[in-house]
Amino acid sequence: MKKLLTMLIIGLLFSFSAFAKKYKENDVVENQFYLSKKFQIDLPKGKWIIAEKSPWFYYGMSNTTYTLVKLKKNKLVEAISVVEWRTAGVHEDSINFALNEVMFKNKYHGCYDKPKYTVMEFYTKGSTHNCFWVGHHNFIKFTYDPEDPELSGSRTKIKQWISENQINLPKVTLYSEHSYFSRLAGGRWFQLIHIINPKILNAPDNNFIKEDASEYHKYNIKNYPEHERIMKKWISISAQRHLDFENSINTKTQHRLKLNELSPSKSIIKENQSSNMIDQLQKLNDLFKSGVLNKKEFEKAKKKLLE
Repeated sequence: MKKLLTMLIIGLLFSFSAFAKKYKENDVVENQFYLSKKFQIDLPKGKWIIAEKSPWFYYGMSNTTYTLVKLKKNKLVEAISVVEWRTAGVHEDSINFALNEVMFKNKYHGCYDKPKYTVMEFYTKGSTHNCFWVGHHNFIKFTYDPEDPELSGSRTKIKQWISENQINLPKVTLYSEHSYFSRLAGGRWFQLIHIINPKILNAPDNNFIKEDASEYHKYNIKNYPEHERIMKKWISISAQRHLDFENSINTKTQHRLKLNELSPSKSIIKENQSSNMIDQLQKLNDLFKSGVLNKKEFEKAKKKLLE
């Protein structure tokens, strides 16, 4: 019996240590990122730098926000922010009310349809929510001058890291946001934000930077078919990401979103594919710029990939 207990304890310790990843700023991560035992994400191929690690505690609630970035010659091409709030047993009625206010009644940003969102899908019942939305940013303004005045002093660490490392930021980015909370999930609130420079999807240039004037705005996009094509691909990739997000955190079946019409076909993204479509497009673009592919070969290969 003593031997059996010892083996069980060792097994538990090993299991814990497997998920107790200790990251610090400027660590380089590849393939997967482990936020906790309950929340791990697969990373797109490449080297990701941890640009922000921000712990937060408030009246018994706690979280740690991580922001990971992918660079190309000091230019930001992708960024991912993940956070897991731990709220179980902490003023639950008050927390439930506050979350509802934040997600559904914040006039600047939240889980409800707004003109600046290209896609919005959500489930809500009681204190539970599962939200997915896609849009575009004036990224400089989003980072340094957010619309919500309560966020004006936020993002201090990531802004400091950008400044210290002299990172060049894109003027326009596409993003997806993913959020899930349920008392049936142990009172944890999971959030994921994924941002890209649309150039890695071989997007055309933008002549308009302001969000409401942008070619990517849903009221303008029909006038810009190439931008519309890029946004459709991004929505498809992001919908698949939300399905992966739900699987990662074991979202309850009854809370899951029906995104079949938005998610990509198996010909674009497969479960065990070694690299995603973004990486393949980037490789094609690099081959074209280096002269390995001529313009005709590049356009033919890109068309085949995007079919």
